Amino acid sequence: MKRSSAWVAQAVGGQLHGPDRPVTASVETDSRACTPGSVYVARRGDQADGHDYAPAAIAAGAVCLVVERLLDLDVAQVLVTDSTQALGQLARSYLAELRAAGPISVVGITGSAGKTTTKDLLGQLLSSQAPTVYPVASFNNEVGCPLTVLRADEETRYLVLEMGASGRGHLTYLTSLAPLDVAVELMVGQAHLGGFGSVEQLAASKEELVEGLVEDGIAVLNADDPRVAAMAGAAPGRVLRFSRLGQSADLWAEAVALDELGHPSFQLCTSDQRQPVSLQLVGIHQVSNALAAAGAALAVGLDLPTIARELSGAGALSAHRMDVRLDRQWRGQDLLTVIDDAYNANPDSMTSGLITARLIAGSHRLVAVLGEMLELGPESAALHRQVGSRADVDVLIGVGEGSRDLLESSPAAVKHWVSDANEALDVLATTIASGDTVFLKGSYGSGVWRVADDLLAADTMEAQP
Repeated sequence: MKRSSAWVAQAVGGQLHGPDRPVTASVETDSRACTPGSVYVARRGDQADGHDYAPAAIAAGAVCLVVERLLDLDVAQVLVTDSTQALGQLARSYLAELRAAGPISVVGITGSAGKTTTKDLLGQLLSSQAPTVYPVASFNNEVGCPLTVLRADEETRYLVLEMGASGRGHLTYLTSLAPLDVAVELMVGQAHLGGFGSVEQLAASKEELVEGLVEDGIAVLNADDPRVAAMAGAAPGRVLRFSRLGQSADLWAEAVALDELGHPSFQLCTSDQRQPVSLQLVGIHQVSNALAAAGAALAVGLDLPTIARELSGAGALSAHRMDVRLDRQWRGQDLLTVIDDAYNANPDSMTSGLITARLIAGSHRLVAVLGEMLELGPESAALHRQVGSRADVDVLIGVGEGSRDLLESSPAAVKHWVSDANEALDVLATTIASGDTVFLKGSYGSGVWRVADDLLAADTMEAQP
């Protein structure tokens, strides 16, 4: 971002104290990420106060601070009431100027599962055509979204935003910062159900993304999910529907097949065209994510042959998402396959992952390390039991208190419960045998990703495309 500290103050409605200095680099909330010319936004969190790290930000090159209290530091400071709100306002003002300066298409993606993968696919697809900004990892909240917006510049043609919600009004706020030209709705599942109270409330929250479209914006909706399909009524303009399951749609998949490692291939179809696609991702559910990315790309003007070609070349970018590794040696055992899908989990994504893992394992023994699924509310126990009853695995290691219900309902021949990732590693070390396939999945807070990191730590693995 190339502006000035005075511009920052005006953009956020704050008071500038100290000299007006040119801002020539990024906006950051992590002092370690600052570089010469950066703006550092000092946020107060539950675990730490960003104001304490302002000296480190300055040492790294920050020339402007956004603060809730003035600090005894010789640097430009913009005093605000709430730094997080100021970060959002900074992004809102900045994006408005970018829109005024030239064409930029803003795409927002939400859904109970698949947001990050779809964002990665679409980001790679659009980047092949024009300057594109899209977030790293899962920058999808009131901090991550503004930071992503602020990475754009006057050359940016496409801005792809992953937008998450854990309560009503969250998406309304995010789309107020970045009004959308294209809104992509993937699915209404059971993720974060505890923050909404019911699936109906969750669906209403997800619909806020469609309501955040600009006047002539396009809604890209999953026709396979009735709750998403019903959001068409909230769209101010055109609706583009996609389907993997044969529903009436503008964009759909035919001849879907999986290879022996779970990579899907299909025909990408519209009313007058069809193009072959072979994904490098793993799992049949990735076809829906690819269709969503294709729909968004069509909405911003790309043609179907280009979309199909770029989808076939796109790979997984974010860690712990259906990452399949072969020939892994770990603690003296030879594993046929490690399937790392441990970044996060909800009932829908865990069920999809287990189905794919079973397919990949084939006749080999399947060992599943499943962490508890958090934020499911009063239905948590029932949802864990539902997933467990459908888990076609040979060995199940449950991690965390909530996983007890998974174990209770599971038909697995061998079952172990552990309290944390360290215990899971100990049990895994005494349980696995050469030739096993190990599948790892759980909410981030369950720590199963730590087990995955341990399994995948060596450099001797061969990563599969």
